[in-house]
Amino acid sequence: MSPDIGVAKSQSLETLESTVIFMTVKTTSISLRTQGNADIHDITDQIANAISKSGLTSGIVTIFCPSSTSALTTIEYESGALSDLRRLFNEIIPSDREYAHNERWHDGNGHSHVRAALLGPSLTIPFAAHQLTLGTWQQVIYVDFDVRPRQRELVVQLIGE
Repeated sequence: MSPDIGVAKSQSLETLESTVIFMTVKTTSISLRTQGNADIHDITDQIANAISKSGLTSGIVTIFCPSSTSALTTIEYESGALSDLRRLFNEIIPSDREYAHNERWHDGNGHSHVRAALLGPSLTIPFAAHQLTLGTWQQVIYVDFDVRPRQRELVVQLIGE
């Protein structure tokens, strides 16, 4: 470690090691039954519940979907915004386009993989005083882009004190 990164030049590495604070890590999950085809679920309450049950006061929560055809983001969870999000994905990554994935696997979900890759499989949110630090109109959503109903299990990992 460079002495210029986060350490006053007069401090030694021994001093730093003695001031390390250990954070608690807790892992749980959220189960969802989805319909596919850009099925959107508001999971904000499940995440808040995981924080409440964790016993942690402040820290970060990371939600991860172990799937290559689904993703996580935040949005105002109301019908207009959800419709706009679905329309955007239909316009920029249409399902009826030719995808090399479909040619190889013949499963018709090439667009699902590309859409999920665009949003990403995880989201990290700080929490303080047992509360998510989301904006007033901001909810956490899970989007399943696959072409069929699925049973999904999201990983929720909390790090804090």
